[in-house]
Amino acid sequence: MRVAAVDLLGSGWKGHDYSSRVDQATPLDREAVTALLAEAGCIAPAEEADELIGAAVGDRDVLAAIVARRTEGEPLAWLTGSITFADVTLVVEPGLYVPRVQTEALARRATSLLPSTGVAVDLCTGAGAIAAVMAAARPRARVVATELDPIAARCARRNHVEVFEGSLDEPLPAGLEGTVDVMTAVVPYVPTDALRLLPRDVQAFEPRLALDGGTDGTDLLAEVVQRAPRWLRAGGWLLLELGGDQAEPVGRLSEKHGFTDIDVMVDEDGDPRAIAGRLGVGA
Repeated sequence: MRVAAVDLLGSGWKGHDYSSRVDQATPLDREAVTALLAEAGCIAPAEEADELIGAAVGDRDVLAAIVARRTEGEPLAWLTGSITFADVTLVVEPGLYVPRVQTEALARRATSLLPSTGVAVDLCTGAGAIAAVMAAARPRARVVATELDPIAARCARRNHVEVFEGSLDEPLPAGLEGTVDVMTAVVPYVPTDALRLLPRDVQAFEPRLALDGGTDGTDLLAEVVQRAPRWLRAGGWLLLELGGDQAEPVGRLSEKHGFTDIDVMVDEDGDPRAIAGRLGVGA
């Protein structure tokens, strides 16, 4: 899964070593923790202070350690062990891609398109965020996922997702061919040359496997578009997260492979965030 080019600590993250400031003499009440996080550049220091204090469950040494790690840029979800994504609480293990708020719209759109007893597939599921949201909203549907990273697959299973381990659609059971109502994917889509432009904390902590989308970022997007018709029923939907100027070429490729009703989903700033298309009859 790909991370958007936004700072986990906000654009003001200073990238300094704050760990030396969190020692036995450092006050660690809510006000002090909030101040430390604010100084480090966190965009919501008070809210994060509450989460870290809660995660420490009264152990000052644990709190000192996770505050220090947070001020150095480590993702909050790795330290607290969970996030809320589209109103669903998810386990997120250290080292994994952290599902992003901007992906929630794709998850909700996919859920709205999934019949109550339908079939959904989430490729490159990571911690299982999109699949978990669909499964929670459609408990009678069959929702399955794939994931290449065995650690991420284990985490997704902790989030009650049925996961097949392997690349893209390769591990899916053959019995799903032509039956899928909704297929989603958040594949890596950062162009290789743009990886160096990502925020420093993203480069330092996020797994490269979840980021690198090849020369123009569309390598895996194109693979999914080409493979999806095998699995989707006529009228089934494919939803892909993307960014930058990728919507136009991915949309053209989708039409070439039989998709209609192409819809580019944009965020509040009008920037493309995802694309949806319906597989036509006879595709």
